[in-house]
Formats: sequence, structure tokens, C-alpha cells
Amino acid sequence: MGVRSTLSRAWPRLAAWMLSGVAGMPLATAAVDPSLAACDVGPVTVLTPQASTLATPTVTATATATATSAAPQPVWLDARRLRWPGLTLVADEVVRWHHSMSGALTLVDGRMSGGDRSGTLRTVDATREPLSAETTAQAAYLGAGTEFALEAETDPAALQRGQAVITVEDAQGRVLRWSAAQTARALDAIYVAAGEEAALGVTVAPKGAAFKLWAPTADRVELCAYDGSDSAARARLPLSRDDRTGIWGVDTARTSAVRSGSYYRYLIELFVPGVGRVRNLVTDPYSVSLSADSARSYVADLSEPRLQPRGWSTSRIPDRVTTPTDMVVYELHVRDFSRDDRSVPAAQRGKYLAFTQSGSAGMRHLRALSRAGLTDVHLLPVFDLATVPERGCLVPRVPQAAPDSDAQQAAVMAVADKDCFNWGYDPFHYSAPEGSFASDANDGAVRVRELRAMVMGLHAAGLRVGMDVVYNHTTASGQHPHSVLDRIVPGYYQRLDALGRVERSTCCDNTATEHRMMGKLLVDSVVLWAREYKIASFRFDLMGHQPRAVMEQLQARLKRELGREVQLIGEGWNFGEVANGARFVQASQLSLNGTGIGTFSDRGRDAVRGGAAGDDAATSARRPGFIVPAEPADTGNVARREELLRQGDLLKLAMAGTLRGFELETVDGRRVAGDKLPYGDQPAGYASVPAEVVNYVENHDNQTLFDALVLKLPRHTSADYRARTQAVALGINALSQGVAYFHAGGELLRSKSMDRNSYDSGDWFNRLDWTGRDNGFGAGLPPARDSGSDYALLRPLLADPAIKPGPAQIDWTRRVFLDQLRIRASTPLFRLADPEEIRRRLVFHNTGPDQQAGVIVGRLDGAGRTDAVFERVLYVVNAGAAEAALTLSAEAGFAWRLHPVQRAVGAADARVRTEARIDAAQGAFRVPARSVAVFVVERR
Repeated sequence: MGVRSTLSRAWPRLAAWMLSGVAGMPLATAAVDPSLAACDVGPVTVLTPQASTLATPTVTATATATATSAAPQPVWLDARRLRWPGLTLVADEVVRWHHSMSGALTLVDGRMSGGDRSGTLRTVDATREPLSAETTAQAAYLGAGTEFALEAETDPAALQRGQAVITVEDAQGRVLRWSAAQTARALDAIYVAAGEEAALGVTVAPKGAAFKLWAPTADRVELCAYDGSDSAARARLPLSRDDRTGIWGVDTARTSAVRSGSYYRYLIELFVPGVGRVRNLVTDPYSVSLSADSARSYVADLSEPRLQPRGWSTSRIPDRVTTPTDMVVYELHVRDFSRDDRSVPAAQRGKYLAFTQSGSAGMRHLRALSRAGLTDVHLLPVFDLATVPERGCLVPRVPQAAPDSDAQQAAVMAVADKDCFNWGYDPFHYSAPEGSFASDANDGAVRVRELRAMVMGLHAAGLRVGMDVVYNHTTASGQHPHSVLDRIVPGYYQRLDALGRVERSTCCDNTATEHRMMGKLLVDSVVLWAREYKIASFRFDLMGHQPRAVMEQLQARLKRELGREVQLIGEGWNFGEVANGARFVQASQLSLNGTGIGTFSDRGRDAVRGGAAGDDAATSARRPGFIVPAEPADTGNVARREELLRQGDLLKLAMAGTLRGFELETVDGRRVAGDKLPYGDQPAGYASVPAEVVNYVENHDNQTLFDALVLKLPRHTSADYRARTQAVALGINALSQGVAYFHAGGELLRSKSMDRNSYDSGDWFNRLDWTGRDNGFGAGLPPARDSGSDYALLRPLLADPAIKPGPAQIDWTRRVFLDQLRIRASTPLFRLADPEEIRRRLVFHNTGPDQQAGVIVGRLDGAGRTDAVFERVLYVVNAGAAEAALTLSAEAGFAWRLHPVQRAVGAADARVRTEARIDAAQGAFRVPARSVAVFVVERR
């Protein structure tokens, strides 16, 4: 899910959950209940409400700062040091802390009352007691303020449990200002040993199960045990606290009756700022599986035979990727894959098990892609989601209506909150399989077994399996029922702003992966997926919101524990509260160089498509990309020619791996290194090695490529030429250095009927037709939620039958794409791993101010590589509306021929096979319009 979608998105299912604390949530109030009944009441019970006098910060007229709900909070920088941003003390004012284990603090006549103990914080002279460089950098975003420290005799750990309030008081002890403090950094410093715990969650042994939960601020933690997914609780067992780590645990000696295959939840009593002392009934953040609708965590050892489909132990990840640049990735949604595939048994459509149907249309399609060169299928999120009902989800009744009607979207959106579809960027439990894709969501074993069966089905097709993972946000925070982490350690797992509000720049409630235990959860979770489900690669949603250090830690641990490379790629966008390293060194495009971790490149994408991701329809229509040829009437358009030339420079660099050090001749005749070629306010070249760039022209975000071209190509463009334009874009991606990434259905001219944000647009707008009869265009106006303002522009386009491709155009594009994959796979020259090899072997012709606009010519030298297959390879990308004729003196005298794939009798693009011309002696090449042609010098 890219930043373009997240910044504009207002998810209907999440809108009510964007809460601070528990606003609007009905909460029960009760005394402590030691009975089993408490294990079935919840999710939140308020035991002692916070005093109303502390509900809204107040300040006397003599206070030095305005203490309102919009005032910055004090922030613990480590276990003993606190900064209060914006605070300046005057004479006789002091800062104190007040603590109550029972949550009984209140203001009475301007004085803090009800506490167990209190103390003074001494003012720190930062020049005499400087912070570490790391802590200074972490705290820079807070800005200036006064810093304080606990007195030596004060135990910082005790202060972090129960209720704590920081006050500014005058000489008479009157409270002038008060606030709760942000505690995450203190918890990290106090409980540093928790980061080394290897057994959080449940560990199954022959004599029972052991449970461990990190809940350092809790007063009491108990385990509720259930025999079944819907049965009443059979046991309520207390956990013991380890004061060194803050981990609560219970071992097998006390859980002998808790067996594998049963279920559990935790009862946690703790103080929640702004709410009071509460008892939360909550699932385990380390759950490995769940009952339906994520109600209960499942007790299991994932190595148990009953959780393994037949053949799982011998199923191997296909050995076809030796370096990340070998990856050719296909992004696919589990439900999209089979929901409308009539060759799949009805009960398995939209499910994991559809991938086990080797004879289905979808699996035949994937096998064909695999044989041609596809290496990885990346699945949109398959971890446990919050917003798809796992029992009783609805399928809308979509009426038969005109292709430009709004009736279809009205029917879809009427049940969008309760239907069976969502992209899945709404994480609930990070390490448990999603239940809506299983045949029985209420059986924790079924999810595990069937997801593994899906992986086996893809392995059998020769495909590695990758996962799209979303650790940058949670679906909800605070005391909402869909909040897990924040209900266990309030204020720790979410990233807060200076006012104590949860940051939501990613669309939802941002996580703070810079905090030790949130970073550990990310690492532990990814390692589990890689180890237990044989996941070969991962794609991280909004990875730039995570620290580079965490990603490097993950990278090293995967290699160390699994003994194999696990490729990591992600969205390295630089935005939000972490932008430009405001809180840590990010895992972003400009910050990851040297790691070998890949980021999606908007450089090549925007040059190919034109404009920017997230453009509305009208803006998109005005901003054509490199693959949109100039019309005859535009041949004298100087501005359009200059734009094409600039886009061509960006594309050449993209096809060279977006390398910082790759030099090329630009439109002004200069030789410029990639990191000196501008892309807005950033360098176009940002990768140190080609593995650090992921090339793509479309993915699940924004309009599909076909839909974007509907806006950008002239209305009169024929269906055949639309297909050829799409094939040029796919060909650019296939021939580029770096990781090649494709959106499922791009080779089928997939349309979402002009929907530019289909995250919750249901099966109707996200459907895939593997038979190639219908590409989805003209399925009605897209949901008004994001596209209503575009309707006037979209109606005539959707109603135009000449735009919609037929089976012939769809099949032609599919076959051309297969040929492109075969060409990429035919030689490692398209998949070079060493940047020095790219600089030495790749040369671009047709450069500089006198070049033919809309034409890219690259030549790769295979000399000295025994595995290169060819002595030389030359590709010509002709996006123009006319034949490209080039004479390249440097290529004269070589025995050039069309690539074997393109000259074969069965080659998909007959125009290239019959119309491409070569005069080898002169180095002259002719390539038909809207074509990608590859020429080779074969070895003898």
C-alpha cells in the first residue's frame, strides 16, 4: 500500500477506530472478579476510572506555560532522564513526579492527592550531563525544552507501573501544570533484557504449554484457557512476573491441562492513562493462529504433523534465485486469484486451497509464467486481518447495468464494511494466518495447514512464495477491541507525536518500530513466516517508516538462523513524521544504499506512465509518459519533445539499475552520474547495487496500467495499439537491471474500471479473468469514495466500446509478456548483480540532444562471461508511433540477429519478427512502432 493511497484514504471500516483512548467505546465498570466468568467478559472492563479532575489539564494564571490538551507532553529519554518540550521554569517552580499503584491520583484544591509516593525531579544542565549521541538523535524531533532527572534513590521501574503524573508546582506545592509522560524509551532502557527473550508467546511441550507475555507495566496477568474455539473457559491461571525483563510467564508445571489444539487469552490488569485502571481480555500479539474473527489465540507448535499437509516436510523452495536481481515477482491477492475462476471447486474459490488445484485456469496461467521466467509470487497480506468478517461475510448483488453506470459501485459499497474483500493492510495479528482464506476460520489448525498447502501448490509450479507484510501500522490503538498491542503496554507500541497523540501518516495507527520490543516483534514475526511457511522473500509496506537498523538486524538473523538468503524489498518512501531521518535513519530509498535491501523506484515508474502516482483522472490525462507516443499534430511541440527526452534519461538510468555511479549522456549533452541526475528535489540514482532497486510500472495501488493509459492515450487509439503500448511498458520492466516486479493481470490488460484506490472495492472491481475473455474495463463507474469527482471525465471513456479490448488483444499481450520473460531469463546480462559489471557492460546509444525522442537503445557486452550465452545483446525500445531507424557505428560489423525468442515461428509479436531489420555491416537497425526488439550476437 503506497503513500499515495494512504495519504488520501479514509477507510470506512477504520474511521470509527481512529480513537484517542476509548472515546465513544462502551466500557464496563466492575470490581475484581476472580471467577472464570471474567474470561468471557470483555474486551475492556474499567476497574477504577481515572479521576475526573485529571481528565483535562488545567493551569493557574501564574503558570509558565499553557497546559491545555494541545500542550506537549514530557517524554522519558531513558530510564532516568526526562525532557519537557517547550517548558521553561521560573524562580521557585519545581517539577515533581506523583505515583499511585491503584490509579487514585486526583487534584484537590490545586494539590496532587491520592498518591502512594512522590518526589522531585532535578533540573539537568545538558552541557554538563550530555546525552549519548544516539539518545540525542532520537530526541531531536521533540525540539527544545527543559530536561530533568530522577534522584538517585528513586527506582525508575516502579515509577513506570501504575499511574504516574509529572507536575510543575510553585513553592507552596500548588500544581501549575500537569501531564502524563511518554514512557517508551524508559521501558526500553529498564527492560533491555527482554529483547533477548526467544520464547514469547506459547511454547508447547509434551507435559503442557508455557506462555510468556511482555507486559512490564501490568499489575496482574492471568491466562484464560479454553478447550475449544467457542467453549467456556476451563481455567484461569496466574502468571508470574520477571522483574528483570518485564515478562510474565507460566510454565508447563501449572498448565498441564492446556494442550495443543486448545485456545487462550490473557486477562491483564493495568493503568491506562486517560482511562484508569482496567482489566483487558486480549489475545496474544505472538499468536500463531486464532479462532474465527480473531477472538482467541490458538495453542500450537507449528512443527506438529497435524499442522502439516501431506508432503510439507519435503516441499522445497524452488532453487532459481541466486541473487536478488534474479527475482521476477508477480504481485497477487489470494482472493482475486480464484474468486471468479470457475475451474476451481466452488468451496475453494477465494481460498488458500485454490492454489492446490493444479488443473485450474489460474494455476495453468501461473505455470506458464513460471516456465517463461517468473520466479516469485508475492501475496498481498495473508496475516490475520481486522476488517474482513471471517464468518458470514457478504457478497453484494451487483446489478447488470451500463458500463458507465454508478449502480454497480453503489451495490458494492453498500456492503463494503461486511463483504469478503479487502487488500489486507489492516493488521490484527502479525504472525497468524488470515482466516477468511481458510475453509474453516474457526479452527486454528486449518488456517496453518491450508496456507502451507497453498505454498506447496506454488512450489509445485516452480514458484517461490513471497509475502506482503505491514509492520508500519496497526488497525487500531487505545482500548479499541481491534487493538492488541496498545491494550497490553499502553503508549509503547504506537509512535506518538509531542502531544501524545498516535501518529497516523500511514493511514492508520503508526507503530514505533524504533522501540526495542516493536522492532523485535517485527523481526520475530518475519523469521517465523520464513521458517515455518518457507516464505522466500518479503515486501514491506511503507518500509521507510521503519529504521534501517531493524531491517539490517532482520536481514542478518534470517541468514544466520535459516542458512539461506531471504530477499527483502519494500516501499522506501520518505514522508510523514519520520521524513528525512527526523527520528532515526530510515529504511528508505536514500538511506538503504549498501544494504542490498530493495526499494520500489518511482523514477522509472513515473517516466513510463507519466505524472505521479495518486494523480486524479484529470491530472493524469494531462501528464503522458514516455510510452505515450507524440501525435502527428504534436511533432512540433517543443515542450512535449523535451519532456520525452527527460523521461528518456530517467528510463535509461532505471534500466541501468538506478545506480548512483552509473554515467550517461543526458539531453543537454553532458555526462552525468546517476546521483547527479535530478528527480524533483532528490537524486534520480540512489542505489549502490542493482539489488536495491525494484522496477515496476504498476501494482495494487492507483490505476492499473491499462486504466492509466485510457486517460493518457488519445481517445481514438485502437485496441491493438493500446495493447502494444502496454507491452512496451512491460518490456521496459523486463529488460531493466534490478528486481523486476509485475502486477497480476498486467499481461491480461487488467482494468479495475478506472478505480484508483480499490483497497475496499470488493470482488467486482478487483476481479481477474484467467481465461482472457474480459479485462474488467466497463464494469461501471468506480466507487464514488475516491473517484466521484472524476465521473464527468470517466463516463464517456467507460461507455466507449472501442476502448475495451477483446480476447484477441488480451491473448496477444499475454503471449508477448511470456516472450519478454523468456528473453530476461535467457541471459544473466539482464540480471547483473555487480554495479561495476553494469557500468562496464551496459552502454546506451541514441543519447544527447540530437537523439530520437521516444526511443531507448541499450547494448550489453557478454565478453568474458562464460554464462552470458550471447557475445552482445542490444535492445531497442520504440515507444513512438512511427518506425525507429538507427545507425550505430559502434555496433557495425557484428553478426547481429533478432533474439531467438523473437525470431521463432511462434513468436508473439509478428510485427517485430517480420518487420525488424538489421544491416549488420553498417550497424543499422529498424524497429516497428510501439515495439521492443532485442538483437543478439550469438556465440560460435
